[in-house]
Amino acid sequence: MTMNVQKLNNDGEETGEVALPEVFGTPFRPDLIERAFLAAQANEKQPYGADEFAGMRTSAESPGSGQGIAHVPRINNGNRAARVPHAVGGRRAHPPKAEKKVGEDFNDKERALAFESAVAATTDEVRVRDRGHEFDEDVDLPVVLDAEFEELVKTQEVVGVLETVGLHDDIERADEGRGVRAGRGKTRGRKYKTPTSILFVTSDEFRAARNLAGADVVTADELDVADLAPGGDAGRLTVWTEPALEVLDER
Repeated sequence: MTMNVQKLNNDGEETGEVALPEVFGTPFRPDLIERAFLAAQANEKQPYGADEFAGMRTSAESPGSGQGIAHVPRINNGNRAARVPHAVGGRRAHPPKAEKKVGEDFNDKERALAFESAVAATTDEVRVRDRGHEFDEDVDLPVVLDAEFEELVKTQEVVGVLETVGLHDDIERADEGRGVRAGRGKTRGRKYKTPTSILFVTSDEFRAARNLAGADVVTADELDVADLAPGGDAGRLTVWTEPALEVLDER
């Protein structure tokens, strides 16, 4: 069944109907969405392991039996223990192995269904609000904008459009929710945490919205579950452009 929604121009005025791709009618499958997100997250990990000879580059040898001392390897011309795990500078007992499998397998058909389900979840107002997003009561989801939106080049112009269509409250929520991260990450280039806000899906590279608090911009051909359901939680507030829907339909 084809669903039609009103598309809006940059002034928030309705300029006609646009047919949504069939993917927007996919049943909601939160189990698959979460699994797809976790699999993608696992597959981004980089394998790592200890040097094969770490802690072993030493002259230490065990004195053997009959010396009246433990069989712990000791450095030549000295009495310091080395090589063994419980010695200072010794090898690790069970170091990380580079050959360990850190990724996660996921069926292609299940991954495709998870993506389609995550796309459909962006149309459910109750689910989007339950996720914490804030927008005006009269906003109908999904929000589809004319192709002229992709021609904007300044962030302030995007802010004006969001205020007009009733979505700017979510940007303010993310901006006000920005805070200092707990833990060691503060000293590793990720001091601040910002809540996730609007996802902009366009047909081509769009730079004007990339500095909005919590917002992400992605092209329709690169869209994936991690964009639509951050943390594996579906129902992200999403703004689509009409050309992006055409690209999505081709996918």
